[in-house]
Amino acid sequence: MLHLENIVKTYKVGDSVVAALRGVSMQFRKSEFVAILGPSGCGKTTLLNIIGGLDGYDSGDLTINGRSTKEYRDGEWDAYRNHSVGFVFQSYNLIPHQSVLANVELALTLSGVSKKERRRRAAEALEKVGLGDQLHKKPNQMSGGQMQRVAIARALVNDPEIILADEPTGALDSETSVQIMEILKEISKDKLIIMVTHNPELAEEYSSRIIRLLDGEVLSDTDPYAPEEETEVVEDRKKKPSMKFWTALSLSFNNLLTKKGRTFMTSFAGRSVLSALR
Repeated sequence: MLHLENIVKTYKVGDSVVAALRGVSMQFRKSEFVAILGPSGCGKTTLLNIIGGLDGYDSGDLTINGRSTKEYRDGEWDAYRNHSVGFVFQSYNLIPHQSVLANVELALTLSGVSKKERRRRAAEALEKVGLGDQLHKKPNQMSGGQMQRVAIARALVNDPEIILADEPTGALDSETSVQIMEILKEISKDKLIIMVTHNPELAEEYSSRIIRLLDGEVLSDTDPYAPEEETEVVEDRKKKPSMKFWTALSLSFNNLLTKKGRTFMTSFAGRSVLSALR
């Protein structure tokens, strides 16, 4: 399903070139809970960004459902990010002036889903993470754990195949961290979850596989994928981003009117709107 082969990624810092990933290879199962461990600067977040289509790679190959992403066009990357991947971040990246329900609906708005269906699916996703009675609250009225649950619901609402979590418990206390990990573990029963964390105790307790990185290289893998495990041919869900012209225009206009600080999701929405209008 997801296969990285000899991935190399470098960044230019001043006059120097720094290698973030040095020939990283790994393959993932359709459903498992993978924890990526390693010290700061070892390439964990870079790896997550490449898997999520947020960053490119210099050499090697990322294969998704048997197809090389070297062949992907911009629209295919948009479709992959919109439909196949859900993102959960340490800082939540919620839009503060919108309700919890509206925050979760946003991903469906970008996918061209009708208002009635957006509301139903967003409410259902919030129910799954235990926030079915908090739909109309604003993020600033919630605890850190509740906001992270909203972020997980937002990641789930498009029914993606992959959930990418970057330090999802980094800003939470121990008790709340356990609650979030329990939710992720339950989700991993039928989805692939790849989580970056600095917490080895939580990784060992809840994940089914731990990959350790050091200096941009794989140091160890507790349960590497063996190709013979799965013989099923997985068909690529070639979903295309679809947003009607008036939906895109309305969303852009509303963003201009209600702009109150730009979060990651706001900028991501803007890019997707431009892509839809091209």
